[in-house]
Amino acid sequence: MRLHRRAFALGAGAAALAGVAHATQADEMTMGAVNARVHLVEYASATCPHCAHFHETNWALLKANYIDAGRVRFTMREMATPPAQVAVAMFQIARCNGASADEYFRRLAILYQRQRAILDTGSMAGVRDALFALGAEWGLSNDQVWAAMTDSTGAARVGRVIDEATGRGVTGTPTFFLNDQRLDQTFLTPEGMVASLDAALAS
Repeated sequence: MRLHRRAFALGAGAAALAGVAHATQADEMTMGAVNARVHLVEYASATCPHCAHFHETNWALLKANYIDAGRVRFTMREMATPPAQVAVAMFQIARCNGASADEYFRRLAILYQRQRAILDTGSMAGVRDALFALGAEWGLSNDQVWAAMTDSTGAARVGRVIDEATGRGVTGTPTFFLNDQRLDQTFLTPEGMVASLDAALAS
């Protein structure tokens, strides 16, 4: 899905994103062995249906056979596709209350599963209520979820990632880089993903 660079405004916590600093490692979420031979980077949006589809079809295989096995280090770089403020809010609840990388990715999987239901609420009030309900399942209070949703540092963080991604020629999500080499669309299928990862591990 294509990106909308200027579409950020999250309630009262609207963020001015022009001229923000470049993304840093603190803006990313990473899991897997530090010394893994292969580093896979995904640029993704929580509101992108193509990202949700990749997660549904590929994530369990990627995590079990490559990340958890110590063969691949995986980094998520958060982008925002329309509605951008909802994408930021969803990433914020995934990170809420200092979530570890494992907890972040567990929450993100559920957010992708419920992406359509969240978006179908049709309003930010509906999104808020849907995220309140998810937060309750995860032991988060409404106040914690709301604070995360309205924290302007979230939009600023995603803005920095978009600036960095734009510099690499990323125009849509999901986009993958394997050891700094951009992958084509064949990577989106389980077979294509396995072929690319196995080739990189064998080289």
